[in-house]
Amino acid sequence: MTSSHRPFGLPAAVAAAVLLSAAAGCSSPDAAASVVVPSPPAKEAALCQALAKELPDTVAGLARSDPEPGSELTAGWGDGAIVLRCGVPRPEKMSDPKSQGVSVNGVRWMLERREGDGPRFTSVYRRTYVEVALDERYAHDAGPLADLAGPVGRTVPCALEPECE
Repeated sequence: MTSSHRPFGLPAAVAAAVLLSAAAGCSSPDAAASVVVPSPPAKEAALCQALAKELPDTVAGLARSDPEPGSELTAGWGDGAIVLRCGVPRPEKMSDPKSQGVSVNGVRWMLERREGDGPRFTSVYRRTYVEVALDERYAHDAGPLADLAGPVGRTVPCALEPECE
């Protein structure tokens, strides 16, 4: 993406930064919104397909924009700001007795803080693991989970009663 005009009449230094960012985006259009698609067993994949049908069009006010490659096992909002992957392997961190968690609208999540990025949450006590990765805007905010807990709770059954109540 190139232009002989400064965008929106911005000063030259700012215009250069805007064009550099745009050019970087054009060189790899889905760099920020590409993910590894999980490969769960068939029973778990069926739960993920049911979840995919229930996911909202917006999360935390951000419009749906699924990552690449397209899959019923992944979803995204806000061009990579919020990325959901269903059927992920059990995170090693779940074995750590010091791991932190949150409960949002009846769904429990394990929290992983990521260096230089926002948090990652993985559902616990469910028949398949659902991971929600948030970008740095959500470094101290689990709010997007409120929009996702309902669909997860309805489509991914509890694997350990009464822990899901």
